[in-house]
Amino acid sequence: MRRVLTFWLLAAGLGTLSGCTTATVDRQATAAVATNNVTTAAASVGAGDYRVGALDVLDVSVFKVPELSKTVQVSAEGKIDLPLIGSVDAAGKTIAEVQAEITAKYAATYLQSPQVSVFVHDALSQRITVEGAVAKPGIYSTAGQTTLLQAVAVAGGLSDIADPRGVVVLRNVGSKRQAAKFDLSRIRSGTATDPVLLGGDIVEVDESGMKTTMRNLRETIPVFGLFSPLL
Repeated sequence: MRRVLTFWLLAAGLGTLSGCTTATVDRQATAAVATNNVTTAAASVGAGDYRVGALDVLDVSVFKVPELSKTVQVSAEGKIDLPLIGSVDAAGKTIAEVQAEITAKYAATYLQSPQVSVFVHDALSQRITVEGAVAKPGIYSTAGQTTLLQAVAVAGGLSDIADPRGVVVLRNVGSKRQAAKFDLSRIRSGTATDPVLLGGDIVEVDESGMKTTMRNLRETIPVFGLFSPLL
């Protein structure tokens, strides 16, 4: 098994195993999976199971009618605005469903047998923010399932001053903001579940031994791993 893993890491460009601990190998493998999720985001958003989210940017084109073709952003309410037909519900629908609705609206009033194409120009709704005590804080695009450990790996891993027990995930549920706290040490040891993140989540990694606003927030969340409404 070690030979197979060594070969896989070399093929993936992760270097040799000389001097690496098992934990290092695990971190490299996790980072490789998470990075692959990020780099394949653009290819995945056109897939049939992708559902449009608020703030996504869509390219809408109507064959041989360039004046109706435009790039639009989905509003916070989940709608796009198009020439002649006005508002179209987009959030929560697949690309095929959005395309079908636009086609039906143009066909009902303005065009005979319109050929409409819709593509995701930028999947902003699928971005995850990682902040705090990590090597590379930032906003990262994701595709498919991305877990908390993978998101931290993409952000370069925990910094030297990070508290692995001080990780808070902020999430919008409907119109309300909720938060959950996680212990990365327990997740890595297999005694706690590695949660799957959603587009729009914000991961906050606290600093060890510091009295921070995030530490105060973490202490108000009653149970590890469960999202609670913020007051």
